[in-house]
Amino acid sequence: MTKKIFAIKKLHGTSSARRFMTGLSFAEITRKSREKSLTTILPKKSGRDATGHVSMRHQGGRQKRFLRHVTFKRDKKNIYARVVHIEYDPNRSANVALLHYTDGEKQYILAPDGLKTGETVVAGENVEVKTGNSLMLVNIPVGTLIHNIELIPGRGGQIVRSAGSSAIIMAKEDNFAQIKMPSGEIRKILNTCFATIGQVGNIEWKNIHFGKAGRKRHMGIRPSVRGTAQDPRSHPHGGGEGRSGVGMKYPKTPWGKHALGTKTRKKNKPSSKFIIKRRR
Repeated sequence: MTKKIFAIKKLHGTSSARRFMTGLSFAEITRKSREKSLTTILPKKSGRDATGHVSMRHQGGRQKRFLRHVTFKRDKKNIYARVVHIEYDPNRSANVALLHYTDGEKQYILAPDGLKTGETVVAGENVEVKTGNSLMLVNIPVGTLIHNIELIPGRGGQIVRSAGSSAIIMAKEDNFAQIKMPSGEIRKILNTCFATIGQVGNIEWKNIHFGKAGRKRHMGIRPSVRGTAQDPRSHPHGGGEGRSGVGMKYPKTPWGKHALGTKTRKKNKPSSKFIIKRRR
């Protein structure tokens, strides 16, 4: 009898904080330690800039982390690599796969869904269309799920890299491929750009229930305070006697910009000509 593996595990309700808490089962993980030659300590910035002032709110604290140097470029063309381990990465929602190339080099890549240890992957212009392989868009059939997609040839994958995400090739026309993004947007990307076959793994990550505030603090996420609960110097919604509400014609950000429904994309942005259909 085979043991059933659950992607999400429910913790025992020994306290009110753990009663509704869930976590990943880490069934895909094959090694808990990291490849030391590919990791460095991630320095803490706590949302501060070089002057020490807060430039990014709601950040601070967090557990000590090691940065895995993940390769998004896949620049080792036509050199085969064996998947040695699937590892956890605390700096992203997806898991990472450790590759050992035939020339002796080691690299981390994003672990696609279904990639197993012992399998072989390769990047190149005319390689097999298989999960984990990286090809030019011109050589990938229409309807194939892809991730880690380049926007400029040779720059490396920039989009569709989070856990469970994937894009699909809708059509090909002239020198462009029409890609449907996870948001629903359809965009034209040059055929010479590389993309990796398959869907990013760790699909159940979005279904985790953190359960308590302390768990978010360990991740470096500090509390968010409502604008109406602040003073008028700290937020446009602040001030007033009692629960006065927003008290303005439009909801605004802490810096006085319009919020809720206002379009923020520049009208004359150069990349707008590549968007065929806006996101839903």
